Amino acid sequence: MIPVTQPFLPQIDEYQRLISKIWNEKWLTNHGPFVQELEQKLQDYLQVRSLFFVSNGTIALQLAIKALQIKKQIITTPFSFIATVTSILWENCEPVFVDIDPETLCIDPQKIEDAITEDTSAILATHVYGIPCEVEKIDAIAKKHHLKVIYDAAHAFGVKYKGKSLLNYGDISTLSFHATKLFHTVEGGAVINNGGEIGDQIINRIRNFGIEGEDYDYVGINAKNSEFHAAMGLCNLKYVEDIIQRRKVITEIYDMFLKDRYKRPYIGSEVTYNYCYYPIIFDSEEVLLKVKENLENHQILARRYFKPSLNQLPYIKKRFSCPIAEEVSKKVLCLPLFSELNRNDAERIATLVSEKSIKTY
Repeated sequence: MIPVTQPFLPQIDEYQRLISKIWNEKWLTNHGPFVQELEQKLQDYLQVRSLFFVSNGTIALQLAIKALQIKKQIITTPFSFIATVTSILWENCEPVFVDIDPETLCIDPQKIEDAITEDTSAILATHVYGIPCEVEKIDAIAKKHHLKVIYDAAHAFGVKYKGKSLLNYGDISTLSFHATKLFHTVEGGAVINNGGEIGDQIINRIRNFGIEGEDYDYVGINAKNSEFHAAMGLCNLKYVEDIIQRRKVITEIYDMFLKDRYKRPYIGSEVTYNYCYYPIIFDSEEVLLKVKENLENHQILARRYFKPSLNQLPYIKKRFSCPIAEEVSKKVLCLPLFSELNRNDAERIATLVSEKSIKTY
């Protein structure tokens, strides 16, 4: 069986050496030395001004909303993982869905301005599959209307735009370090504060129950992460460049077989990409289902990611028309992509996808 993804793991003795230190020092959580070291190393690697290691990518989004004191309406994308919208709802805000650009699959900035009302507080946009949103246009709209901007950058670890870390855009960017990501801490995430109106002290305080010293006068939550998770991150960070290069090789193999046959999301020349996913947009859902079935018959798992379009979730009571996202969500399929996928298997997967017997449907 070939899974759609597979977590990278360091040599077990490398991880055990760090675990032994935790065992000896008995500092298991509460901003221990490994958490502090990981935060600094990630801050340096990602070229960001501050970084807060938290328990997962979903809580990172919730912390961003809470820290920026966002209320009422948040304009967001219907084409993202479910956590993007549930974070909005969990913070008692109202998601307002704006359709996506058919080329990049990110939120369409041309449609954002029409959705702004007197109750709009922020824009929460996702860098879908690690592909940058049109950050300059979104920034201009936000400044014009005095809105906060949060970027869900769960897929964008290491991505650069015009030579600059993509995480430096917006008021806050958030990351996921879930086991399925190219860099992971088993479970985890991060909040990157870009130095706007909100101070680092507030984010640090919110993730620790709202406590500062002996003061308990701020509403917070337990969003801390442990030394064990940080240790995994410290081990894995050393291999990130190699992981990205391996994924690039697999991507190039897929491109060789599939690029001219199927539509792929557009990645501009100014983007330094991380090769986190390989999505294909088929001509119809019928074709997708036949390809997916063919792969499964050969013990290969592909994923319909993202489906459904978030504006169609049953608990979204207000109706939003997002025809592009609704259509794309029916036709997009992510092929297996992970650092240890070998060349022969990648070629076999691409061949199965592009078989004439499937393509003719």
